[in-house]
Amino acid sequence: MSFFLGWESEIARGVVMTLVVAFISLFFGLIIGVSVASAKQAKSRILRFLGNTYTTVIRGTPELLVIFFAYFGSTMLASYLVSAWVGEDEYVEVPTIVACVFSLSIIFGGYAAESIRGAMLALPKGQIEAAYAYGFSRYQCFMVVKLPLIWRYALPALGNNWLSLIKSTSLISLVGLEELMRMSSIAAGETQHYFRFYVIAAALYLILTLINVVILEVLERHSRRSEKAAM
Repeated sequence: MSFFLGWESEIARGVVMTLVVAFISLFFGLIIGVSVASAKQAKSRILRFLGNTYTTVIRGTPELLVIFFAYFGSTMLASYLVSAWVGEDEYVEVPTIVACVFSLSIIFGGYAAESIRGAMLALPKGQIEAAYAYGFSRYQCFMVVKLPLIWRYALPALGNNWLSLIKSTSLISLVGLEELMRMSSIAAGETQHYFRFYVIAAALYLILTLINVVILEVLERHSRRSEKAAM
């Protein structure tokens, strides 16, 4: 009998679900992060207020509560909107994976916004002024000069945010999504080998983290080489 006690496929499916949710949340979270960071740097007081409020609320609220709000609130909101549209009471259940991705995206976006904002504040004004002096438009300056520098400066902090996101996926097991932690808990309950399957879960999370640490180190080295080449 294997160490997994016949639960290999279920645990593997949980790992895949964890990665799928994490990568989709990363994509949308980066969009949120860039948008919020830009709002916090905007000239408009309203945009700055909204950006600051968003990051304060997200960073000050326990992640599990954000997940619960998104999970139960999305169904309530969808039901209300559909009921208002059709003119009668309707119950709309938002798929669990959608609610989980939504919650993790807004959590990641709140932390990523601060990482990206820090990178924006570190932009060398001399290079930006030189780009405008060469006749670059604002769009060209952003794409050619600002964006590569923001990526380079924000990468270490965003890498830490990404590693935290991977671990935060374990929280969505509490709303029933069958990711790694959920499948490990089910296997533990069915077999009564709780310690074994929680050790397996911990080991797999550690492996995922180590793999991503290596990838992030490669990206950072490549970024530093690109910076030296540009100089």
